[in-house]
Amino acid sequence: MRTQLFRLFLFTVSMVSILAATYPLSIAAQTRPARTVSSVPASNKQTLGELSASIQQALERAEFRRAQIGFKVVSLASGTTIFDQNSEKYMMPASNMKNFTVAAALDRLGADYRIVTSIYAAGPVENGVVHGPVRIFGRGDISISYTFNNGNYFAGIDKVADAIIAAGVKRIEGDIIGDETYFRGSPLPTGWEWDDLQWYYGAEVSALPINDNVVNLSVTPGPAGYPCLARMSPANLVVRVVNDCKTVAAGNARTLKIEKKLDRNLIEISGELPVGNQGFSGFVSVSRPAEMFVSVLKQRLEEKGVVVAGRAFPINTKSHIPQGLDTEIAKLESPPLSEIAARTMKPSQNMYTETLLWTLGEEERKRIDSPTVGPSATPHPAQRSSAELGIGLVKNFLMSAGVPEDGIIQYDGSGLSRHNLITPSAVVHLYTYMAKQSKHSQAWRDSLTIGGVDGTLRNRFRGTPGEANVRGKTGTINQVSALSGYITTAGGEQLVFSAVVNGVQETRMRVELIDEIVLMLANYNGTVDQ
Repeated sequence: MRTQLFRLFLFTVSMVSILAATYPLSIAAQTRPARTVSSVPASNKQTLGELSASIQQALERAEFRRAQIGFKVVSLASGTTIFDQNSEKYMMPASNMKNFTVAAALDRLGADYRIVTSIYAAGPVENGVVHGPVRIFGRGDISISYTFNNGNYFAGIDKVADAIIAAGVKRIEGDIIGDETYFRGSPLPTGWEWDDLQWYYGAEVSALPINDNVVNLSVTPGPAGYPCLARMSPANLVVRVVNDCKTVAAGNARTLKIEKKLDRNLIEISGELPVGNQGFSGFVSVSRPAEMFVSVLKQRLEEKGVVVAGRAFPINTKSHIPQGLDTEIAKLESPPLSEIAARTMKPSQNMYTETLLWTLGEEERKRIDSPTVGPSATPHPAQRSSAELGIGLVKNFLMSAGVPEDGIIQYDGSGLSRHNLITPSAVVHLYTYMAKQSKHSQAWRDSLTIGGVDGTLRNRFRGTPGEANVRGKTGTINQVSALSGYITTAGGEQLVFSAVVNGVQETRMRVELIDEIVLMLANYNGTVDQ
C-alpha cells in the first residue's frame, strides 16, 4: 500500500511539473488577489486583450459597483485606443480641471510670460522724496510668496520694497495705496463651498497676493492648566488671533477647534489640548489679502530705512483711486510662466490656478472694444468678470486644440468647485495635443508631477515601474479622485491616460484602484501599435 501511495505521489508531482511548463501562469498566480500588480516575464509578451481584461476585472470589483469610473488609454504615437470605459461621460474632475487652465495659459500667454507689479507716483522721485502717495498696481504676481523664496515669508515682499528703494526712494510723503482693481469679480470663485474657505486651498484671489494669501498657524500644548501656545507666521498687523485653548493633563481628549471668520481676519482658537499632543500646524486663509500686502510692505520699507508719512491701505474700486498717480517709478517682474506653471501643477495650488485663469481673462479684455451703449440681454465681454473671460478663453483654446466643445463644463480654474465636469476623453485629447502639437510642450511636461519624485505624486509609485515614469496631474476632493498623464510601458511605448473615479467615499480605495490600473500600463510588455 505504501509503495502504491508513493508511486501516486511521484505521478502527481510529474503532472504538476508538466502543467507548469505548459501553462506558465500557475493556478496560484491566477487566484492572486486582484489588487496585486506583478511584472510579466520578458519571455511572455502580453497582448492588448490580456491587458484590457485585467483592467476590466479591476474596475468591476464589487466595492466599486456604485461608483462612476471613467478610464481611457491611448497610444501617444498613433492615437490608437487601448482601453475605454465611460470616457465620454461627465465626471467631477477635482484638480484635473487644472490641466485645462494651465495648458490654456501656456498656449495663450507663452512660457516666457511674466506678471508685472508697477509702482506709480504723481511724478518722478526728487532727491529721494516721493511727493504724495505711491500706488502699488498689482496684476496677480503669485511669486510674491514664501513658496518662491525658500520658505522666507518676507523675501517676496522685500523684492517690491527693494525695487522702490532702487528707484532712489528714501521718503514717501503720502500713503501707500494697494491698487487691486486689475481683476474684476468676486474674490471667491463660483461654486466654492464655505467650509473650504478658511484653509489654504480655499484662499481668495487678489491682484495683490502675498504669501499664497495665507498665514501659517501653529497651536501646541503648554503646561497643564495653562493656555495653549499659538504662533502665527509671518507676524503682522492684519490677522488677529483669539486664543481660548486650554492645556489639560495627558490622557484627556483633544477638543481643539480652529475657526477663521469668513468675512474677517479673525482666527478663534478654542477647546483643549492634552500635554504631549502634537497640536496643529497648517495654513489659514487671509481675507482681503491686498490689505496684508500693503501693511507688510510699509513695515518692510520702514525697517529698511524708508520714511512713510502716510497710511497703507488697499483700494478695489477704480473710482476711489486718486487721480494723477500714473508715473511708473519702479516695477517688479515675476519668474516666467513656465516656472509658475510647475509651482501650480505639481503641488496642485488652487489660488495660483485661479489667478492664471483671471490673468487670461484680463489679457482677453485688452483685446476687446469698449462696452456697447444701452441695455443688452447679454453683457458685453468687457463688462464680464475676469473669471468669465478666462473661462471663455480656455474654451476657445480647447476648440483650437480639437477638444469637443462640450468636452468640459468649467466653473472655476482649479477644480475646487463641485459644479465642474469633464470627460476623460477630453483630458486624453488635451494631453495628446500638448505633447505633439503645442509650442510649449516641454514647459507643459516639466509642470507635471512625477511619480515617486515630487508634487502630489511624491509618495505614490515608489519602488514600482511607475516611479520616475508616471507624469501627470492628480485630483482629490470629497468622493472624487483622478490621475491623468503620460506613462511608458515595459515595452518602451508611450501612453496617454486619464482615470477619474467618482462616488467612492474612501480616498484610499479610489487611489489604490487608480494606481493599480496605471501600474498595469507600466508593466505591459507587449506591443501597443500593431
